[in-house]
Amino acid sequence: MAASAGPRVLVGLGSERDLPLVRLAAQEAVAHGRALHLVHAFDWNTAFQAESVASSRDHAEDLIARANDLARDLESELTVTGEIAEGGTLPVLLRRSEQAFLLAVGDGGMAECGECVPAEAPPVQLAARASCPVLVGRQEPPPQGPVLVGVDCTPSSYTALAWAFDCAARRGARLLVVRAVNPGEPMEQARDELTAAVARYADRHPDVSAECHAIRGDPSDILVEQSRSAQVAMVAARGDEPSRGMLGEVAQSLLYHAPTPVIVVRGVVGTAGNGPQRPPGQDQRP
Repeated sequence: MAASAGPRVLVGLGSERDLPLVRLAAQEAVAHGRALHLVHAFDWNTAFQAESVASSRDHAEDLIARANDLARDLESELTVTGEIAEGGTLPVLLRRSEQAFLLAVGDGGMAECGECVPAEAPPVQLAARASCPVLVGRQEPPPQGPVLVGVDCTPSSYTALAWAFDCAARRGARLLVVRAVNPGEPMEQARDELTAAVARYADRHPDVSAECHAIRGDPSDILVEQSRSAQVAMVAARGDEPSRGMLGEVAQSLLYHAPTPVIVVRGVVGTAGNGPQRPPGQDQRP
């Protein structure tokens, strides 16, 4: 399958620990008809502290080559490119994300270290500041469950819902849409709003089997628990807050604690894959 022109799926490679991420990112590239671009940030300050600068550079080149082979094993006709970019991991990937369709990075062991995740951890910073959706992978392969998306019926969550429908359609997976209902909020009203939203967005993807659940409780706890049987979990970066430099509590909780890969949907204006973007009740057709 030849990838279409347009923004690529970008993979940030820090070490061998990130190699399992390549297969996941390649699958996303194939599903969305995108090229795959591998990036390793080469920091000269770190290299000069090593026993040999040459060996550090050789290691980076070997990492890119191994990742390239992994991607091509999955799909021989997938367009794969790679580069060693000079600079720190965070600034390099933030710059590259400005032209990317999706940025995939490893979790740095976040899912394994409980409450010890620092806010300045690169995956957290990238999910908070990148210019495109960010996929944070895990070391263990996910189950073949549904695509999970958290929706609180705010405009940004509709963006995530549109992306999730498109993702489920391309994966041939069913979609699980979950809304957490706060204490005091009428359950029936919350359920009706969620059902209406899903019905509106489902119009573009009639082949996707979508299941809706309104569950009373803390949204972070609910989505982390639901993610245990999902193949990927999706959420907007932050409710209705306009700040791009921050993550909402729910997005952070999924990044820290969900055992499955997480896609933080951000930087999507006017398009989420091929899905609609406007809230239910507005015209969504061109």
